Amino acid sequence: MIRLVIKNGKFYLSCLLAFTAGHVTNYSVILFSQDFLKSDFLSGVGFGLCFGPPLILGWVAGVWCDRISPIKIIHAGGAVFILSNLLLLAGAQQGSPAAAVPWILSGAFFAGVAWSFVSPARMTALRLFMSESDLKPASLFFNLLVMLGFGLGPMVIAFVRTRSNWNWVFMTAMVFFVISSALLLNLKTRSASAEKGAKKRTVTQDVLTGIQAVTGNRYLRELMICAVFGYMLMGPLQVIVPKLATRQLGLSELERGSLLGALAPSFIVGGALCAVLMKKIRNGWLILASIALAAVCFGLLSQYKTVQIATALISGVGIMGGIAISTIVSLIQAHASDATRGRVTSMYTITSQVMPAVSGLLSGILIHKFGEVHAALTVGVFLFLAMLLHTVWMKNLRSLP
Repeated sequence: MIRLVIKNGKFYLSCLLAFTAGHVTNYSVILFSQDFLKSDFLSGVGFGLCFGPPLILGWVAGVWCDRISPIKIIHAGGAVFILSNLLLLAGAQQGSPAAAVPWILSGAFFAGVAWSFVSPARMTALRLFMSESDLKPASLFFNLLVMLGFGLGPMVIAFVRTRSNWNWVFMTAMVFFVISSALLLNLKTRSASAEKGAKKRTVTQDVLTGIQAVTGNRYLRELMICAVFGYMLMGPLQVIVPKLATRQLGLSELERGSLLGALAPSFIVGGALCAVLMKKIRNGWLILASIALAAVCFGLLSQYKTVQIATALISGVGIMGGIAISTIVSLIQAHASDATRGRVTSMYTITSQVMPAVSGLLSGILIHKFGEVHAALTVGVFLFLAMLLHTVWMKNLRSLP
């Protein structure tokens, strides 16, 4: 693992900067909407727009990743992310919340467009830097960076906000994207040749081939379903938890960012544990149990009003989520073929982006209707019961060694 990290240090650093900046953008849409627009509903809509476009564009992105170099797609996606932050920056300059709304929502939409292409392109590009034998451990470390970026996002915002205003938050994200793309310049990779006959097929035909690659593989099919429920907690984490931190725990902005920042080290611990546990526990059971325990920890957040217990529970969500998602990602990479890898990984990234958007939007509605306490409890109970049902019928996943 250390050898892989050192050998491909620039690529991994580029990923960390890009994922951190991407989640700075996502969190900014949510927190700026809550703090400046004073609207939980708009924060949910904005978050939905951040991850909504991949539901359509992600399919096209997967086809492109199998036809052209994913590195080119990464650069283009970074440019769109910069455009997104420019729009958010323009929104911060408006004199009234009403005037800022179209700018913020436009910025959120273009962030969603960028996520549609950047995530599958980076997952596909991983194969260009790694041999087949190195792909599984490389995928585990790659996913650590994905989760670390998710956890570092609110910490970056809190750090910048305590020293300056929202303008500098958006500019910091843009700088990260510029450096991230620069790190990929002139890097040597394996050949990214397109699948034979790809140019003669339509995008729709290639999309259908990718779907068949997943549905026709008994392991990939159930792994994708587990990914859906694993990512269902991401939206509530970013929409419900900030409200719990402010209203139930009475935390300041810096303290709120620190609480959410507990996700970063817990994701790392979860990813590290995953590398060990995958060798000792059946991988399917590991996924199912980890998601169920993450749901329990999240539901319990609604019942406690002390910072110490809340931090422990959020850390529990991060550790269990880190184990589950890291296992899912490594197994998807292991069971995907090179010919359809871009389309298979795009289906996974569509899930990782659309489910937080859907659950984030629903979380905003739940808070608006019932309050953040009942919203957190509802999400936790629903997801736990869902995983119990999956444990019963997912025979293929349970049989994974």
